[in-house]
Amino acid sequence: MKKLPWVVVCLLLLLSVVGIAQNSNSSTATNKNTNANKAKNTNANRGPIFRATKDQINQAQALLKQRNFYSGEQTGKLDDATRAGLKQYQQAEGLKVTGTLNKVTLEKMGIALTDKQKTM
Repeated sequence: MKKLPWVVVCLLLLLSVVGIAQNSNSSTATNKNTNANKAKNTNANRGPIFRATKDQINQAQALLKQRNFYSGEQTGKLDDATRAGLKQYQQAEGLKVTGTLNKVTLEKMGIALTDKQKTM
């Protein structure tokens, strides 16, 4: 008879520990799913990324060279020197300084956009 209360207490303790463990595992799984969904939604809402073509970059490098904002070679690649020149150009033209060849910068430079870029 004296063992019965101890058995009951042990069983209750064991069940409560198991319940706590299950709750913590399910909340962790829920958090992982929620974070994964947030990442998917963020990327899904972002839309297409505007990218300049190699030819557009070459043209921009030539224009930056004419205006003494760039002294490198026309490689068609957005290297650090090209980005620095773009920032100087954008600041001189009153554009948002990003250091990237975005739609507004290409239009300001008089560089033709592709059909896909026009729709972005």
